[in-house]
This record gives sequence, structure tokens and C-alpha cells, in this order.
Amino acid sequence: MEHGVAKDAIRSWTPSIEFQRRHPGVIIAVDRLLMGKLAIAIAIAASAAQPALAWGDKGHEIIASIARDRLTPTTRAWVDAILAKDTDTLTAPDMVSRATWADKWRDSGHRETASWHFVDQELAGPDLKTACFDYPEASDPPSAGPAQDCVVDKIGEFAKELGDPATPDAERILALKYVLHFVGDVHQPLHASDNQDRGGNCVHVSLGERRTTNLHSFWDTGVLAPLGGDPGTIAKTLEADITPDEAKAWAAVPPESWAEESYEAAKASAYTIDSPSGCASDVAPIPLSAAYRTQALQVARLQIEKAGVRLATVLNAAAARAGVSGS
Repeated sequence: MEHGVAKDAIRSWTPSIEFQRRHPGVIIAVDRLLMGKLAIAIAIAASAAQPALAWGDKGHEIIASIARDRLTPTTRAWVDAILAKDTDTLTAPDMVSRATWADKWRDSGHRETASWHFVDQELAGPDLKTACFDYPEASDPPSAGPAQDCVVDKIGEFAKELGDPATPDAERILALKYVLHFVGDVHQPLHASDNQDRGGNCVHVSLGERRTTNLHSFWDTGVLAPLGGDPGTIAKTLEADITPDEAKAWAAVPPESWAEESYEAAKASAYTIDSPSGCASDVAPIPLSAAYRTQALQVARLQIEKAGVRLATVLNAAAARAGVSGS
């Protein structure tokens, strides 16, 4: 089914020498006048203080469900065996639930991992190296930091670690949970772009009938509302859209390219409401039209499909590098 977005219009990107060097083997309701301004300011401040949850739990569970269906039987068993050793109780222990774990971990007091969820290239001057904090050297193990690093780097680091036979069990569990989540994060357009507005967190928007939110939150969760409530059912619907040629093309490019695609989607779709740059607190909510929301849903569907395919690719490749027979 055609999404209304040219699915074959995928920008071609070549992984940089820097990425290859760092990640070898990775495959991959509002009142008026003064009271109105006060209400807006309070709403913006409250929304901006909320953590950025790319796609929300539902989106990450959809992505993981798509990916799980694309794992080889051997890789699926390997993933389940790793997670069976995990005693963490922040989420349920299954693969689909664990795809939400990294948000829960960050919000339980581990703000040192917050920057790992995004790669915010500025609309006024996109620069992946700057968005990645100049590619800092990874800690050993990668789960130890550094705090200032980006989702592109962390995907590479954790995917490599996941597939290394020498990785200790406890670290492999962490690597898997981060990979399950971060591959989804980098496909959310407002986790790969910024207009000096905290990735849209400062952009107050109106959905009609006195309903307001911020732009980032809309793209995290609101955009997916028309799809329904059950992630597994939604995943099956989206999977039926993915052609073999699309899956092959999507799987052939590295995480740098995923970030660039998301940046372009943000520029072409998310940031088309003429929102001013910065985080002014006295700006009235910008209405999101029905046409905007329809297009946003089309883009979100496509990004989630890509993320599911690519997550499966990363996991299958990691299992093969780990020497899992039949991967």
C-alpha cells in the first residue's frame, strides 16, 4: 500500500571513514490575553521538562515486533536466551517489552544516558560530527559512557559488543537492550534534528478542542494514535507494506544514513509549521492541521517500518558474529 511518501526516494549515503574506523563489522486548552500567555508559558515549561520518549512505548514495541518476525529462528532463540538471564524489573522480560527499557533506565535516575537517545543536527547547519559531540572515544565497556555521545555512535558500539563472543553476560544484556531501543530512537525525525528548540520540545502545538502538546511529544506518541492500540496488530499491518526490495535497500545502509534520513524527514515534514527557532515561552500554540497530521502519520509509518527491518538486520548480524549456528 502506498503511504503517500515516495518510499523509493531514499537518499544514498556512504558510511564515513570515521564511522567505519570506530565501528568495524557493524552491519547493518488556552485562555486569552495575559492569562493566555501565562497558561502557554506554563504548558511549554511543563512539556519541555518531560523526557524525550522517541515513539513512546507503543512505537518501540511495534518496531521490536516487526524485527522479531524477521529474525532467524536461531537469532530469536539467542536473543531470548540473553534476556532470560536479565533480572532487571523495569520492564517485562520479553524482547518486545525490553525495547522500552532504555527510556525507563534513563528516567529512573540515569540521566547520564540521556544524550545517547538522539543526534540533533541543527536545521540551520546540519553537522553529524557536531551532533555526535565530535565522536568521543567509547568507554570500556560502552555502557560506562561517555555521557556526551549520540545515538549513532551508541548503536555502533553496542552492536559490536553484542556480537563479540568475549563480551561478559551482564554487558551483553545491556548491549542488547540498548540496541533494541536505540535503533528505534534514531528513526524518530525529532531525535535527529533541532531548531534550537530541544528537538521540538519547545514548540507548543494545538490539536483542536483545546488540546495542546509540544511538537516532539506529538511525533513521539500522538502521531501514532490513529494506528490503534495493540502494537502486535499494528506491526502485522505495517509488515504487510514492506516489499522485499525495500527491506533489502533499507538493510544495506549504516546508522549514519538512518540519522540523515530522519533529519531529512524532520526538515520535509515535522518542521513545516513555521515554528520560530529557540525556546520562547510566550508563543501561542501552532495548530497542526489535518493535512499535517495525515502526512506525519505516513512518515511515521515508513520510519517505523525501516526501523523494524534494520533492527532485525543488526540482531541477525550480531548473532552471526557471536558464532550462533544458523544465524
